[in-house]
Amino acid sequence: MLALLNSEAAHRGVESCVLTFEPHPRDYFAGAHHKPELAPARIGTLRDKLTELARCGVQQTVVLPFDARLAAQSPEAFIDEVLVRGLGARYVLVGDDFRFGRQRAGDYAMLDAAGQAKGFDVARMNSYEVHGLRVSSSAVRQALAAGDMETAARLLGRPYTISGHVVHGRKLGRELGATAEGAGDGFRTLNLRFAHWKPAASGIFAVLVHGLAGEPLPGVANLGVRPSLDPNDVNGGRVLLETHCLHWPAELGAEGAYGKIVRVELLHKLHDELKYDSLDALTTGIAKDCADARAYFASAHAAPNHTETRRQTTRDRI
Repeated sequence: MLALLNSEAAHRGVESCVLTFEPHPRDYFAGAHHKPELAPARIGTLRDKLTELARCGVQQTVVLPFDARLAAQSPEAFIDEVLVRGLGARYVLVGDDFRFGRQRAGDYAMLDAAGQAKGFDVARMNSYEVHGLRVSSSAVRQALAAGDMETAARLLGRPYTISGHVVHGRKLGRELGATAEGAGDGFRTLNLRFAHWKPAASGIFAVLVHGLAGEPLPGVANLGVRPSLDPNDVNGGRVLLETHCLHWPAELGAEGAYGKIVRVELLHKLHDELKYDSLDALTTGIAKDCADARAYFASAHAAPNHTETRRQTTRDRI
């Protein structure tokens, strides 16, 4: 879809642009109605979305705050105020299930008619399919919730990835399994903290870490709320991605990773989060996870083919 968008933009001599919303509209309505359970699981952060769009060649991304005003905006006003006056759109490409405006009243037919009247082209694409499965955010969420990282990667066309700044924690991991008391060479972790509380995936994963060395580093990661630790600690109760690199770059030292932006590919789920009743049990559990991650990377399953994607494309008007 983005390749088509970039091609049509180049043909018209304009920059390609993606319009997105933050927060997700369903997040907004869940908060407005005080029903957090209605919020969708977050597949990725805004940073991840912007990074992936740029990687795919999109030249501009416009992020509209989804608030009460936007939620109440009629489809006609959205077309006039956002698409025509705001963006000066000359070509609009949407998915086959696209709806917009108050109460999702706007559809492709309305948008197409408006385009003919106001001077911009409208096109839509049918779904991507992978092995007969329609590619959609719902399908990706379902695969991630099931811990099926291989299917998620096939749907996305790449491994599922989370990025962020490495932040300070309690530094407990470096003392677990250390060679001596105070050595700090145990299971040191990279901590990525998130504002949202409902990640699409959770558990323990074999991962690859980008951004610390010239090559991606194999590791094991915990994505979730870490039920074994004191809920009153500095990150207690917050969604955190804690990643232990199986081979720590010596040049970083003990503190060299803090503040860096890293990208973590979640390749294979080892198991759900577990609650351990002691630090000794936790240390034993982490050691087993590291061993299982090493076994995964040593196996033939560590390099799946994520490129076999079949696309079906339909453009009603160009």
